[in-house]
Amino acid sequence: MKTKGLRLYGVNDLRLDEFELPEIKDDEILARVITDSICMSSYKAAIQGAGHKRVPKDIAKNPVIIGHEMCGEILEVGKKYKGRYKKGQLFTMQTSLNHPSNIYAAPGYSFRYTGGTIQNMIVAKEVMEMDCLLEYNGDSYYQGSLAEPYSCIAGAFAAMYHTNRINYEHTMGIKEGGKMAILAGAGPMGLGAIDYAVNQKKKPSLLVVTDIDDARLVRAAEIFSPEWAAERGVKLIYLNTGKAEDPVKALMELSDNKGYDDVFVFAPVKPVVEQGDKILGYDGCLNFFAGPSDTTFSASFNFYNVHYNSTHVVGTSGGNTEDMKECITMFEEGKLNPAAMVTHIGGLDSAAETTLNLPKIPGGKKLIYTGISMPLTAISEFKEKGYPELAKICDANKGLWCKQAEDWLLKHSKKI
Repeated sequence: MKTKGLRLYGVNDLRLDEFELPEIKDDEILARVITDSICMSSYKAAIQGAGHKRVPKDIAKNPVIIGHEMCGEILEVGKKYKGRYKKGQLFTMQTSLNHPSNIYAAPGYSFRYTGGTIQNMIVAKEVMEMDCLLEYNGDSYYQGSLAEPYSCIAGAFAAMYHTNRINYEHTMGIKEGGKMAILAGAGPMGLGAIDYAVNQKKKPSLLVVTDIDDARLVRAAEIFSPEWAAERGVKLIYLNTGKAEDPVKALMELSDNKGYDDVFVFAPVKPVVEQGDKILGYDGCLNFFAGPSDTTFSASFNFYNVHYNSTHVVGTSGGNTEDMKECITMFEEGKLNPAAMVTHIGGLDSAAETTLNLPKIPGGKKLIYTGISMPLTAISEFKEKGYPELAKICDANKGLWCKQAEDWLLKHSKKI
């Protein structure tokens, strides 16, 4: 079977190729990818090439498929897995395999035929052996693609912990009914965290979300309004700390000067980290969610409070398979709205340029539809860029991507 896919050959060397897929083996699966959400991790792999720890050294001769936030449909099942998977079944994929043969190997970085920016792919045996091909029963492909980034949020919430003075037992997860702050939280992952915080079972009673950009805060409040949160039992407040004379004082006043049980830091910025430390209440837990590129990044942490107020810090990167399954279920039940993350749509022929320029492109998630030809286009610019029907559909949905828009795109777009 011939297919088209975006392959990595070296540093900044991404090529959209057409090539032949081999016949699948008994322990493999043939699948069609419909959507792939471009992740900053793919950009890092592209600019580092074989220097990236997940990328093989021989990519100049044996290029790999990039992209790992994918969703699609199973086309053919190898003999070993016929009892579990079937043709026509939808799937998404947990790409943190942790396979014993190579803990760094992962779809989107390490395999010749397994990745998100490809039309038809072979699901590698390593994925199957680690039970990382996940059934998906949602009604839209884009949601399946966003299960992986949402799992990172679920993992961050699960990694939080609190203790007690009696036996020092750790209780995992955020404090139910507690006070939570999400700092620098009006970006795409922050929006996902708001969505998850308000809709999961263990909710805070107070959620304060900060940013220094009024437009981002206004947009966040349009998508996830305080009224929407109140209906779900959470008091949601948006705060522009850039306009506050004393941001720490303003945040503390919102917590009745008791501090916060759970604080998430969504930007690798020293003052933001230190701000998070200063607003922790007794037994408060700070999660440094944002991954810095500077290997020497550091910030001050008040160790007087560590000793006397039992404050503590954790850091998380990615989510595990159970986190992803939880998010998939919440998508299927309509409890989460990952469309808030998506700001741009494009075809497979725009994936290379998008990946290599990702840090320069504003907005949130860039969603690639692998079967179509389309330049990367901001949802807010659909009308002026020649997509009036998509603009009309999205405008009626708070400017968000949705199943109706996806259906129209898949039906009417130019095939690649």
